[in-house]
Amino acid sequence: MVTSTRRARRSRAQDIKTLLILGASGDLTGRLLLPGLASLVSAGRAPGLTLVGAGAESWTPSKWQRRLAKALPLDAGEEASAHWKELMASSQYRQLDVTAPGALAAMLASLEGPVAVFFALPPRISQLACESLSPDEVPFGTRLVLEKPFGSDAASARELNGTLRRLVPEEHIHRVDHFLGKSTVLNIIGMRFANRFFEPLWNRDHVAEVEIAFEEDLALEGRAGYYDSAGALRDMIQSHLLQVMALMAMEPPATLGERDLRDGIATLLRASRVSTPFRRNTRRARYTAGKLGGRKVPDYVAEEGVHPDRETETFAEVRVEINNARWAGVPFILRSGKAMGARRKEAVVRFRPLAHLPNGFTGTDAPDELRIGFGPDTLSIGLDVTSAGNGFELSRAELTTELHSSALLPYGEVLDGVLHGDPLLSVRADVAEDCWRIVDPVLTAWANGRVPLEDYPAGSQGPVTES
Repeated sequence: MVTSTRRARRSRAQDIKTLLILGASGDLTGRLLLPGLASLVSAGRAPGLTLVGAGAESWTPSKWQRRLAKALPLDAGEEASAHWKELMASSQYRQLDVTAPGALAAMLASLEGPVAVFFALPPRISQLACESLSPDEVPFGTRLVLEKPFGSDAASARELNGTLRRLVPEEHIHRVDHFLGKSTVLNIIGMRFANRFFEPLWNRDHVAEVEIAFEEDLALEGRAGYYDSAGALRDMIQSHLLQVMALMAMEPPATLGERDLRDGIATLLRASRVSTPFRRNTRRARYTAGKLGGRKVPDYVAEEGVHPDRETETFAEVRVEINNARWAGVPFILRSGKAMGARRKEAVVRFRPLAHLPNGFTGTDAPDELRIGFGPDTLSIGLDVTSAGNGFELSRAELTTELHSSALLPYGEVLDGVLHGDPLLSVRADVAEDCWRIVDPVLTAWANGRVPLEDYPAGSQGPVTES
């Protein structure tokens, strides 16, 4: 049993000396994790870090070095290249079966600590890897980093939380969400709470609905191994979009400290649910053959590695209710889809119409809208103004500005927090479980066929909306 004294000693923040990536030969590591790390290291923000990759495949040192070399952009400057090449020189790859008894423990014992262990693995394999460890086999200061989705439902998330708590204190557990980089979080918080004219309008009396959308103009792109067992609801809405919703709708925190911010997120999510009937408040669909950017895309069920009988959705939409005094009656529409005709990542706040528009105006009177774009981060306000040459005719004007963006890639921001002990971008245990509590009833209804699986052509705007 881990004593309270030991936990207190282990909870002190220390910069990480070694980053161990489990699943280092996988798609996530090569496509996102290593480029993010390269942006962090090349900026000089991880001096002295040692990188160790581990995977089930047998890779030669030269193959691992080629993967590392591809992570740095070709146009990186001389100084940035020097930082990354220094890390590459000391990096190594080891073959490892993380579920084999004693294998991961032996690996941890061989590394210079403190160590951060990044589980770039499917959730079930991460669970088995953690179960293979005992508390005494986890060295002082170790941080455990888990990628979304955290578990596959509320029960598995609780089980994984229990396993992790036996190994390290909560502040050493990073459940990461690369969709919410630090700059994005602070942009939303700054817009919400640093502007006097927003707060009086930020409630059910003035807001008609809020839509949070993540629509990709990419199809499956060879990711059937993960995606076909997850789907759009688990992959995007359960993790990413519920977190964005919480930031958009939470009450003002006392400080920007991680405890106050994460308490605000947790409180908001506890008040949230998707109401029945699910046939009215949720939608699911998958793409059929079409064109994306001039190239042909096959039916989702014809993609390599897809099991048609799973009925995995590539498009999901849910209407979330927030049952508190500020938001009662305001729908929060969370929507995500693959193989869409246009890339769209934004939150849209639609305000209620005016109670009265003076007679005499012509043109279109549309409700005001506030749009927050993600990647690049932008802020846009849509207002009705009078047209040039005709002061009585209304037309729509868009006031747009770019928001602060980080020089780091999203995973670079995530790893920056991990390496330096900042939990701001990490999802807390109770929040991870509550996100599943919100979507689990929907997943059950879908699995039981209570909501029909629609379809939409690749390259379209998604399933047709009923009038």
